[in-house]
Order: sequence, then C-alpha cells, then structure tokens
Amino acid sequence: MKFQALLYFVLSMFGCDVGRSTFVDRIVHDGAATLESRAVVEAGIARFECLRSASGQCYYTLFPRDCSASNGKDAGCLTKPIRQFAVADGDTRQIAGLRDFRLCVSDENGAAAPACPVAKPTAR
Repeated sequence: MKFQALLYFVLSMFGCDVGRSTFVDRIVHDGAATLESRAVVEAGIARFECLRSASGQCYYTLFPRDCSASNGKDAGCLTKPIRQFAVADGDTRQIAGLRDFRLCVSDENGAAAPACPVAKPTAR
C-alpha cells in the first residue's frame, strides 16, 4: 500500500493524473427513487452505470467543467454539450478520453439542461 502511494506521488510530480472521481446521482419523486446512477472517472476513462431508472434509460449530458452560468465565461458553452447519450436500466457504458466535465443525468430524454443540479465528484 505504501509503495502504491509513493508511485502515485511520483507520477503526479511528472503531471500524470491517476486520481479517481465518482459521481452519484439519485432522483426521488414522491418518496420513490426514479433514477440512480453512478459514474466513475479514472485515468481518462469514464464508466457510466445506470443502476435504476423508472423510464428504463438514464440520459446523460456532459458539459465542460469550467462552463457554468455563474463563472462569467462564454455563455455559449452552456448550450453545447461535450456529449449526450443514454444507458439502459441496469447497463453500463465506458468512454475513453473524458477528463474535465460536468455531468447532468435524467430519467427523461432531453431533460438535462446546463442549469441542472450538478453533483460534485468525490475524489478517491
């Protein structure tokens, strides 16, 4: 375990990011969970898991991380997602090359908007 920590430290000194971020989203309507989703990003590979969705699909929209309505940057980026896709209930999708993004997820197609509530990733 100590060797692994030392290895990660040395790699970080050379600009290599081996960190891990986890996004967990849950939507509850009238006390019942209508959506549960988990996304894990590690070494530029993102794995999206639709744990449960009342509609049968989790609809994902990814926006640039540094793009938000309150940061005063180009508001045009709020209307241009990096990627949009759906994952079936109980299924997963893995995408390589994703690093800095804001995740919006919904159980309704087209419901994710730039102003959606965004869960902050938890670093591990």
